[in-house]
Amino acid sequence: MMPDIQREINNMLVRTNILIRKFSECSVAVKTVLFKAYCICLYDASLWKQYHLGALKKLRSCYHRCIKLFFGFKRSDSLTNILLTLRLPSFDTVLLNAATSFTHLWNACTNPLVVNLRDLQH
Repeated sequence: MMPDIQREINNMLVRTNILIRKFSECSVAVKTVLFKAYCICLYDASLWKQYHLGALKKLRSCYHRCIKLFFGFKRSDSLTNILLTLRLPSFDTVLLNAATSFTHLWNACTNPLVVNLRDLQH
């Protein structure tokens, strides 16, 4: 498995456990804000060009498990219903948003070094 993806899995589990320990009694609205701030930030995901599908499946599974744990849902509860109820993005949406954001920033950057790198790619 890619070290980056394994690190993200570990970080997501650690952050979720911290949130559970410190904020388990908070309202769903507060928990949603906390989860979005601390568990959805996959900053380096947009740079993952080569990865094994199995590694990404493990990260997706971790994301789903963390949502269910933090919000107190059962393992058998429908993830689609949970995401809709909490208004949380799906894992695929999180990855797509990261890639789109990076691409936009990459193309808009005027730093000479970045412009040089961008020109080399074309």
